[in-house]
Amino acid sequence: MRPQRPKAARTSAAIGFLLCALVCAPLAAQTPAPSSSGFDPFYTRFGFELRTRWGQKVEGAFPSYEGEVAVLPDGRHQVRIALATGAVQVGDSTRYTELARGRRFFDSARFPRIEFLSEPHPADLVRAGGKLRGRLTLHGVSRMETFVLAPSTCLRPGKDCDVLAHGSVSRDDYGLDGWQLALSDRVRFTLRVRLKQDLAGSATP
Repeated sequence: MRPQRPKAARTSAAIGFLLCALVCAPLAAQTPAPSSSGFDPFYTRFGFELRTRWGQKVEGAFPSYEGEVAVLPDGRHQVRIALATGAVQVGDSTRYTELARGRRFFDSARFPRIEFLSEPHPADLVRAGGKLRGRLTLHGVSRMETFVLAPSTCLRPGKDCDVLAHGSVSRDDYGLDGWQLALSDRVRFTLRVRLKQDLAGSATP
């Protein structure tokens, strides 16, 4: 027969269990669980711009994408974006669209996605505007890049108005060396984003 613990020891263990239940449970409840939301496709747009050596602007769009804004346990936000290069559209031009998807530019057969993962940043960045730094993976190369968020035009950015951002990268840094005599080195990415209502409602006061 197993010897029983003294009554005082059993009472002390029971009190300790009750204290942990009363103290530890509220502390666990106060730790926010991570949450996230995707982009609202009705408003969200991702695009890019290039300049020819003669000053003409060439504009394209990424109609197929994935991504989300995650709310981290410490309250900061983190943005993840993935753009499908095989769906790139350059204006109404079939020829330019095929060239942009082709081997001498985005090379969608080998590199089907452009990805961006931001560093964690304060939630208020979308209101005040400023620099959003993160890792861009393009054409098989990953580098740290900085996008610039425009100051918000409403109290609840991402819900009542678009979040606007842009960033310029060097083609040479990513091996996008096609048509160097015709196109300038810089590619300007543009973002116009709204969130689905679940996060947009909870992330803003």
